[in-house]
Amino acid sequence: MLNNLRTYYVLIFCLISFLSFGQNHPENSYKEDAFFTVRGVVYLKKSKEPIKDVNIQINSGRYTRTNIFGDFTVRAKVGDELTISHNDFETIYYIIKSNERISIEVVEQDDFQSKSRARSNVTKRFNQMIDSADAYLKKDAEKSLKFVGDALNVNVSTKQSAEAHELLGDVYMYWKQYDLSISAFKISLQNTETASAQLKLADAYTKNGEFQKSISTYKNLDEESLSNYEKILLYEGIGDAHLKLKNIQAAIKSYETGLEVAKKHLIAPKVTDLNSKIAQAYNEKGEVTKAKSYYSNSLKLAKKENKKRAVEEQVKVAEFNNLNQEYDSEIELRKGVLESIEDIEKDSVLPNESPLTLQKQNYKLANAYYLNNDLDNAISYFEKSIEEADKKGDLEVKKDATRRASEVYYSLGEDEKGREAIDEFKSVVDELYAKKIQELSQVARFSRNIAEQQNRITSLESDRALSKSKYELTQERNKRQQLIIYSLIGGLILFLITGFLMYKYIKQQRLANNLLALKSLRSQMNPHFIFNALNSVNSFIATNDERTANRYLSDFSHLMRSVLENSEEDFIPLKKEVELLELYTNLEHFRFKDKFDYSIDVDESINVEEFQIPPMLLQPYIENAVWHGLRYKKEKGHLNITVSSKSKDEIMIAITDDGIGRERSKAMKTANQKKQNSKGMDNIKKRVAILNEMYKDKVDVTIEDFQKSEDVGTKVVVTLKKD
Repeated sequence: MLNNLRTYYVLIFCLISFLSFGQNHPENSYKEDAFFTVRGVVYLKKSKEPIKDVNIQINSGRYTRTNIFGDFTVRAKVGDELTISHNDFETIYYIIKSNERISIEVVEQDDFQSKSRARSNVTKRFNQMIDSADAYLKKDAEKSLKFVGDALNVNVSTKQSAEAHELLGDVYMYWKQYDLSISAFKISLQNTETASAQLKLADAYTKNGEFQKSISTYKNLDEESLSNYEKILLYEGIGDAHLKLKNIQAAIKSYETGLEVAKKHLIAPKVTDLNSKIAQAYNEKGEVTKAKSYYSNSLKLAKKENKKRAVEEQVKVAEFNNLNQEYDSEIELRKGVLESIEDIEKDSVLPNESPLTLQKQNYKLANAYYLNNDLDNAISYFEKSIEEADKKGDLEVKKDATRRASEVYYSLGEDEKGREAIDEFKSVVDELYAKKIQELSQVARFSRNIAEQQNRITSLESDRALSKSKYELTQERNKRQQLIIYSLIGGLILFLITGFLMYKYIKQQRLANNLLALKSLRSQMNPHFIFNALNSVNSFIATNDERTANRYLSDFSHLMRSVLENSEEDFIPLKKEVELLELYTNLEHFRFKDKFDYSIDVDESINVEEFQIPPMLLQPYIENAVWHGLRYKKEKGHLNITVSSKSKDEIMIAITDDGIGRERSKAMKTANQKKQNSKGMDNIKKRVAILNEMYKDKVDVTIEDFQKSEDVGTKVVVTLKKD
């Protein structure tokens, strides 16, 4: 009974993990820091003319200045006081009330004259669009991107274009579209170089896994020009990149430098954050004692900030205690967390994605008791977790909690409750599976909508550049009639350059669309392959053939690891694909030993490391040969896979079977089977077409009858070119 139960758990875990893989959720969407970025502008009251080099200081010690457009950005929280000072006007004091844009009006002096009322109206509309985009940033990505596009549709200046693209990068960062955020920050820096955009670009490189580029971008910053807070972000960012690269000592050194700056200038939130990150680094280094010391500091400091920040830090330290098997300390912290969460939920609603929910923390506490062999307390908190998960509709936590609860019930000898928990677990898994399928569809739709908005923004930017060029060309004609011929030539060259740039952009966008399509097709291929493969193990479990099921499941898990490792690649070495095929064919042969034998022959003269092949390209043809050809053959059939050389840079992979053939197989299929098979073959054709477009006819596939007899069989020939 328990062995069958474990087998069921493993299979379900594989399915849920695979469906969850690659889904898009906003990073740290639960975290609502007390500090936020405040945008502001200082200008003359009557003329609306901006004032540069105005000193902006916060009572917490942060300091910045307005740029030539009168704009400034600063990190602050509700209740902070801004001191706005300049030699040309009397000092102004302003209390922060929210994260909305601040407009500081200064009484106009006699020597200032209004330059353009029209420009003032344009700036006002631009600011409205940017503020709206900022307001929707964490709520609705599509609306936020639309407002950025509307802002760029205004006749914007270079500086305003830089601001809009920086905000565009912020939107993509929040929604984890890191490659797009990198492009947006780069465009922002091309328009106007700011430390803010450069710091965000470096952080985007880290999030996108380009750690060396991140470190290089950080180091290219002029540290002397940074504010104290920006200096901390600089050292913290370098530390994060080094930590990802496992350069632990370098990460600690950078964190410590940032910590010194934070302490010196009394920037309390960053003192807490950096203590916590240094603790994490020491823990990864294996120096647990030092890690405990820094976590102790971060806990004390977090309590001085606010309750939510304190609870977040307690959760981090509890996870640290769990990793180091200090369950008593973890249990004590988790109990305190539960009490604090109840207070927090009185003032705000925590989303299910947050680690601070009651259901998750009850589950974590129950798990700590379970690992500490206190089963009575464990089952009590597992039941509380299930109850809270039911209230909040958190299927993920409910699934894990019911699974663990069933194990504890059996350990306590309460078999009836254990069986009830198993039935509930199965029900939750079915419901969660349906939800995951729906989420996959939503993710695909979200990606399409994001792409549409990005195309619009890019088109607007191109149109703006083109319109500006035409305007400048017209002005030049009016001023210098005698140079009209040269002006026309210049305009033509400019047009050609713009056309070339647009061509490059379209080509890049086409490549991006192809990559997205490939990813989508691979995501369709893998579930199809998994569910077909699971048919093979289903009968063994159903007939209680435990030994065979365990052996089959072991081989299946090995195959799944190989499939998942290769699932994100466009091409893999032919050697890996052959190994994967051997695993898969062996599994099918294990199920249908009485139906067919097989052989795999690779020409020894072929260097299989030199050839690249799309992953999972050949497996569907083998699957069709077994399930639709050989399985229905009266006598025992044969499946042969051969890899032979066609020329110096070209090989042929032939998959032949002496099964009943395509026509007879088609006649035997149900309507649903025909539909599924058609989808599978269409999927492969689309993948091959896209890959050939991207890599210049690298793959060719032909399908024909194998022999002239009653069982005509099928022959699939895949021709593969070397890179």
